Formats: sequence, structure tokens, C-alpha cells
Amino acid sequence: MHDSPAGSAWSPETLAVAAGRPQRTPDAPVNAPVELTSTFVASTEPGARGYARFANPTWEALEEVLALLEDAHPAGGGGARAFASGMAAISAVVEQVPVGGLVIAPSSAYNTTLGLLDHLEATGRLRQLRVPVADTGAVVAALSGTAPGDLLWLESPTNPMLEVADLPALCAAAREAGVRTAVDNTFATPLVQQPLAVGADVVVHSVTKYLAGHSDVVMGAVVTRDPEVLAAVTKHRTVVGAIPGPFEAWLALRGVRTLHLRVERSQASAAELARRLVDHPAVTRVRHPSLPTDPGHERARSQMRGFGSVLSIEVRGGAAAAQAVQEATRLWLPATSLGGVESLIERRRRHPLEPVVVPEELLRLSVGVEDVEDLWADLLQALDAVPSAAAAGEDRGEQR
Repeated sequence: MHDSPAGSAWSPETLAVAAGRPQRTPDAPVNAPVELTSTFVASTEPGARGYARFANPTWEALEEVLALLEDAHPAGGGGARAFASGMAAISAVVEQVPVGGLVIAPSSAYNTTLGLLDHLEATGRLRQLRVPVADTGAVVAALSGTAPGDLLWLESPTNPMLEVADLPALCAAAREAGVRTAVDNTFATPLVQQPLAVGADVVVHSVTKYLAGHSDVVMGAVVTRDPEVLAAVTKHRTVVGAIPGPFEAWLALRGVRTLHLRVERSQASAAELARRLVDHPAVTRVRHPSLPTDPGHERARSQMRGFGSVLSIEVRGGAAAAQAVQEATRLWLPATSLGGVESLIERRRRHPLEPVVVPEELLRLSVGVEDVEDLWADLLQALDAVPSAAAAGEDRGEQR
């Protein structure tokens, strides 16, 4: 149905704009239309849609783009599947772990992913082991006790601690152990890193975030080069009913068209803000891999095309001071989520599911596309209002 662009011959930035378009015929629409239907005329042809829980042309346009962006080799049987939410996509991948199987996961990661694993462990569905993903040796050691069907779940950079995993080394170690590797690539986006290209078996996205990019869609996606995995998650989506709406898919596809512009702007602003925040007396730590002193800097520089648009800071004075900073901002929106055009600020430990390893005073900042000077001025006035800031000027602690 859709034009197949020159695939890998084009850059991801070009694919984000050019892929998933209707056939180039006279008077054809430039954009994929929204197919608002619950059923299709019956057909005996192989691959017929039949019913809207099985497939929808608007999903398929989005899925084509995501598969190409993540280098999933659609011609070789790989592809992408859109889901009703990021957690629906994550659940579809975790569901492939056999009963009683082991999931190795980061000690700090998206809290609802960890909450899902906690729930499944409590019901006896699976076992889990938490490891610091930036410690390659610790992850490799954990893989030594695995069995076929187990799963290594990775985030890089992690949410919200911004830890950077050695993806090539960990994917290779997991493959040697016979363990499938899944990478949540929401923070980085496929423009910054492509985990499948360095050995991961599966990539998941909260499409809600950068891919859709406008804080008006809830959706997820699974991307893989493995036809068996693709078939399994497709079946899961169909029988569980974790399908996206066609209008949401259309909005997400429209968002992807400007992904490269938004990521370029927000990444640059995030790095600039991180550089400035290091010197503020109210800030005891800045977490962003763009900083040369960040533990993940060299690793990120070697395996990413940029450093991402999310940073975290720790505020002197604990949770109360961090909360005061959040409430004092006027441009930064105090809200959860990330990856939209607007900049968001949030104290993550306000969520009951947030891992205890996340400091109480940590603020996660999702940098949007506003003018960086306006963002800085708003942060500065909020941080300057922290009572301990002026007195602590001579003792900013270790960097970060």
C-alpha cells in the first residue's frame, strides 16, 4: 500500500519524513489517511485485514516508519507493531518469557516497567534480578545464571538516573548466554541510537514521548528484526486487544515527521543547561552524559549520536527544596512524562513505584524546544529561591 523508500540508503532524518507515505500516483494524498473503521470487506486473499483488531492501514504507515528508523530490516521479516500504550508494548515483550523464567532488569528504570515485573514476580509468573546496568561486569555475571527463554531488559540512558549501558557488550554477552535482549529506546530515540544494530533482539518505545512529541497521544511500539518475535507480539496484541486507535496512530505519524528537528533542538538545549547547572550552588549533582565528568560520557559518545534531551539534577536541601524548585518554575511545567515540545520538570520520588535508589531530591527535566535562554532564566530564578543556595556557594560538592 505504501511507497517503500530507498530504505537504508537514506538517513534516519530523511526516513522520518519520507517513509510511510501513500503510493505516488496522480492525485494521491501526500499523507496516510485516518482509516476510521472497525471492520473490512471480507476477502480470501492472504493477509486480508478482516477486522480492525488485526490491522489498520494507519497503523501500518506508522509501523513502516518505525521499522525503518530502527533498522529492523522489514525486507528480511523484521518490522514494528504499534500498541495502545508503552506499557502494552512492554507487556507484549515480557509475555514471551516462559513461566518461571528470569528477567534481568536495571536497578533503576522506568518505574511502571519495574512495577510490572514486581507484580508478575509476586504472582509466580516469573523471577527477576535487578542489576546496575552501567556496571557491565555485574550484568555479565548475572547472565551466567540464565537459561534459554530468559530476558535481559535494558534502558540506556536509564530513567531517571541517566546511566549509560554498554549496549554492544551486553547484547553480545546475552546472545552468548542464549538470552533475548530488549532495549527501551524511548529516551534516546532511533535518531540517537539503534539498539538492533548493535545486537539487541527487541526495541520498545513509548510512542507517547518523543516519537509523537506533542503530549497528545498515548501509544507504544515494539520493533524487531526477528520474524518469530514479531509474530509473537502481533498475536499478543490481537488476542489481548492492546491496539491503538487509528486517529492516535495518525497523530503519532505526524509527530514523527518533525522528530529530527525536535531532537536536534532539545538535545542541544539539554547539554547547554547541564553545563550551566553544574555551577549553581543549589545543585549538588547534574546527571547528563554530555558532561565530560559524567560517568557515562565516554560510553555515550562512542555509541550514541548525541546525549539525549533529558537531564536530572539533585537539589541541595533534600526533597522539600527540590519540590520548592519545581513549584517555583513558571515556564517549565510541573508534570510527568517527557519528550514533548514543552519542557517538563518533576520530582520523581513523588511516585510510590519509583525505586528507592532514586534520590528524594532528584528532579527530572525533560527539555523541550523553547528558547534555551528562557528555560535557563526560569530555572535560575527557581533555584536562586532555594534558601540554602547562597550559603552553600563555597561548597558545591563533587561533580557529577
